[in-house]
Amino acid sequence: MIREARAGEFDEVAAVLQAAYEEHMPSADAPLSDRERAGWAGYGADIIDVRSRLDHTELIVAEEDGRVLGAVTFYPPHSGVHYPTEVDHQDFPPEWAAFRLLGVHPDARGRGLGRKLTEECLRRAAEHGAPVVGLHTLSRMETAGKMYVRMGWVRAPEWDIHPLPNLRVEAYRLDL
Repeated sequence: MIREARAGEFDEVAAVLQAAYEEHMPSADAPLSDRERAGWAGYGADIIDVRSRLDHTELIVAEEDGRVLGAVTFYPPHSGVHYPTEVDHQDFPPEWAAFRLLGVHPDARGRGLGRKLTEECLRRAAEHGAPVVGLHTLSRMETAGKMYVRMGWVRAPEWDIHPLPNLRVEAYRLDL
């Protein structure tokens, strides 16, 4: 079932997102500069801080038998997507909808939940009258990038973000 997250589930959602993104985070002993380590730590904190986004977003979950298996943060048009980076970057146009931090627990992958969460964001964007939906994904998240391309998303490199050396957060768009 795809639905809005409930207040009592925020810690569970945070744990699911942490598990989903763990494989993409550098290991504790990775040779990183202090700036890189701080950047990754900030990103990790942002991933699990679902409560701070609730005032201007919709937190959507995939649930089965009372267990949250995946989640995504949906940004309606004119809500502004926020990122934990001080790097100057171009925001998506305000009339666009967007989503970020889509994650499926590793134990629940391969069941189409990422696609279902994406489709729910598209449905909500259309309901809000958004002409376009934007998203960002780490270049190292190859499975996600391939899924978006299969769904008709196109790269929008003019909205890429480069928060750290050798790290590109790739932008995609889908015209509705």
